[in-house]
Amino acid sequence: MLAASTLAVGSGSAWALGLPSLGDGQSLTTPQERKLGDRIIKELYRDPDYLDDAVLTEYVSQIMASLMKVSEERGELSDELKDRYAWQVLLGRDKQVNAFALPGGYFGVYLGLISIVSTRDELASVLAHELSHVTQRHIARMIDQQGKMTPLMIGSMILGALAASRSPDAAAALMMGGQAAVVQNQLNFTRDMEREADRIGFGLMKPAGFAQQGFVGMFDKLQQANRINDNGSWPYLRSHPLTTQRIADMHARIGKEDGAEPPASLDHVMMVARARVLTKPGVEVLRQYVNETKDVGFADKSLNRRASAFYAAALSGVQLQDYALARDAVGKLKPLVQGNAAAQRQVQLLAAEVEMAAGKPEDALRELNAGGQRITADAGRPELLARTQALLQLKRGAEMTGTLQTWVATHPKDSGAWLALSRVWNQQNQPLRAIRAEAEAQMGHYDYAAALDRFKAGQDLARKGGGDFYDASIIDTRLREVESLLKEQAADRSLN
Repeated sequence: MLAASTLAVGSGSAWALGLPSLGDGQSLTTPQERKLGDRIIKELYRDPDYLDDAVLTEYVSQIMASLMKVSEERGELSDELKDRYAWQVLLGRDKQVNAFALPGGYFGVYLGLISIVSTRDELASVLAHELSHVTQRHIARMIDQQGKMTPLMIGSMILGALAASRSPDAAAALMMGGQAAVVQNQLNFTRDMEREADRIGFGLMKPAGFAQQGFVGMFDKLQQANRINDNGSWPYLRSHPLTTQRIADMHARIGKEDGAEPPASLDHVMMVARARVLTKPGVEVLRQYVNETKDVGFADKSLNRRASAFYAAALSGVQLQDYALARDAVGKLKPLVQGNAAAQRQVQLLAAEVEMAAGKPEDALRELNAGGQRITADAGRPELLARTQALLQLKRGAEMTGTLQTWVATHPKDSGAWLALSRVWNQQNQPLRAIRAEAEAQMGHYDYAAALDRFKAGQDLARKGGGDFYDASIIDTRLREVESLLKEQAADRSLN
């Protein structure tokens, strides 16, 4: 979805995007759509609500990856789209219930949405729907239907819609002239597109390992919110308006033999708890999360409820800087997840997070190594970054050099990993490599001007004798690539 997202964008940002030349009334090609998405997503990376939480991002991205695999097998995801598009999931900290797709295969998911889904299947239903908008190229088709529109208008429309729910005045300023009301309607997908995304997304669920009942469960939640008059916290309803036809169609597609929606998994309820705490709900709410574990009758609640409550209490303890409380909650959570590998892993990561926040990197490493596994580039990104953070605190960052280098070689757009590697190289007194890693981090967020600045700084250092010939050659090559990208952007702007 494009409309009513809540990632705020500065009121002048649309005018500086330098959007690609699309031509008047011509079909949007896949390279043009990717380029348009890259320019828009750069603004979202800059937004203070953008959240690079390794744990939640991995959880959502793994669900999306399972859906993409099935979409490819079914022929919905073409080889061209798979190769050309970004296929990146971004998280927003906002409490609003929302998710959206952008040109070029970018997806946004708000913590508010994760906070209300009962099961991973409901979350998968939203992602499957958004994925289908992209694989069916609804965004390109929608833009093409508008007729003669300049790239500047398209960028302004999208960025205006992205700002709309947080600041209607800023959104109106971003949109072109007096066309704000018309633009809002243009950015909503047609009813046919919505039904097509429902149908195709529904078909992805079962082969990807998700219960199709998740679609109905999510629809029921949206319908209930619609009945009690949406108060602005459910922007998903405005850009994906429910119709009786859509609801009836989903119910009809669920066969009687499919039964009820399966219960939530332990790891899912903990991810929901994490999302709720990371929205920064305020001190009083955090204390409520802590106090729930002390309620009379708490021990009689379901396993899922207790696990969720202890996870929320532990993370709330971190936010409140009450580390004794956080450790106590983790200690009570650990026996609840014994025998459940996915849940145990999340508790292990949480325990390490608590110790790092408490300034105990040695204890954090002990928690990460509790299972006896060795942290390699094959480990998950949360373990990789957590271990790097702990070792850097202990002045032992060099131990992660090879692992991080292997990781960024296969994940070249991972800005967080590049920044971690920069700190590791700085700790090893290798400033030229550290500067290069800083530049690559900026490249990962499509901030080519900032990357150019860092590559030039590296080039200057190399001329003064810093680093070796190999590192200097890499920086020279990457500098020329960035200069070419910036020239391309300038050419695009001149054509608008």
